[in-house]
Amino acid sequence: MVKYSRQPAEKAKTAMSKVKDQRAHFKNTFNTANAVRGMRIKRALAYLEQVLEHKAIIGFTKHLAQRHAQCKQVGTNTGRWPEKSVKAVRLLLNNLKANCESKGLDIDKCVISHVAVQRAQQGRRRTYRAHGRVTPYLSSNCHIEFHATEKAPQVAKAEKAAPKLTKKLAARRLAIGGKQ
Repeated sequence: MVKYSRQPAEKAKTAMSKVKDQRAHFKNTFNTANAVRGMRIKRALAYLEQVLEHKAIIGFTKHLAQRHAQCKQVGTNTGRWPEKSVKAVRLLLNNLKANCESKGLDIDKCVISHVAVQRAQQGRRRTYRAHGRVTPYLSSNCHIEFHATEKAPQVAKAEKAAPKLTKKLAARRLAIGGKQ
C-alpha cells in the first residue's frame, strides 16, 4: 500500500491519489496544487483548463513570481501559467476522480480536502563547458498527493432561544434603566 503523509478522518467518504518523483518543478507545482485546495473536483479541472488557455492564472503565494494584472482575480499580485505543473496536477485530479467513482462517492459533492507537495530527490545531469569544466544540471522534482472528501449537506442552524434571566440579573436591569 502507498504511504500518505496524512490519513483521512473518514476513510469511507474519502478517496486519495498520489504520485512520486513527478518531473515538474516543485515551486510551480506547490502553488498549482494549493490553488485547487478546497475546490470541487470538476471545478478544479475546469480551472486548470482555463489556466492552460491563459484565461485564468495560478496565484503564487509562497514562491513569488512576476506580477500580472490577471492576478487580481485570485487575490494575489504575483502569478504564472505553469504548463507542466498544471498538466501533472490535472492528471492526478483525473486519477482522484476515478478513485472517487470506484469508491461509489458522488463526484459533484467531492471536495479536495488535503493537498501535499513535497520536494523529491533532485535529478542529476551534467553539461560540459569550455576549458574542461563541468556544470551540474539539477531538476527539482516533487511528490504530490490529494484527498477528496464527500461533503454532507449543510444542516440548518437552530433558532436561538431567548436567554433566561436570573432574578438577580432581572432586578439589576430594572434598577438600571427599566429595560426588560
